[in-house]
Amino acid sequence: MRKPRDLDTGLKALEDKARELKTRKEQQLGDLVIATGADQLGTDELAGALVAITETKDAAKREAWAKRGVMFFESRPRRTAPASQRNPRSAPAQPGRRERQLS
Repeated sequence: MRKPRDLDTGLKALEDKARELKTRKEQQLGDLVIATGADQLGTDELAGALVAITETKDAAKREAWAKRGVMFFESRPRRTAPASQRNPRSAPAQPGRRERQLS
């Protein structure tokens, strides 16, 4: 007979992992805002620009922005996270999306 699984412990572990991933994403987005100099904009300006970007359906504009983003990241020196901060079990990036480490 199999030992019953402790579902509460498993659920708590998943919730903790989700919280950790959310915190990391928020930190990386904040780092991106600072790295691009967008932290010099007012909150309303930045929010308005981001809303306009997400509403844009023009594929040519989006492609131009993507190319500019690639150039931005390629022009910055790459620093890798110390081994203690790397997560060897992290999930790979979604297909078609590039994930950039800013630190």
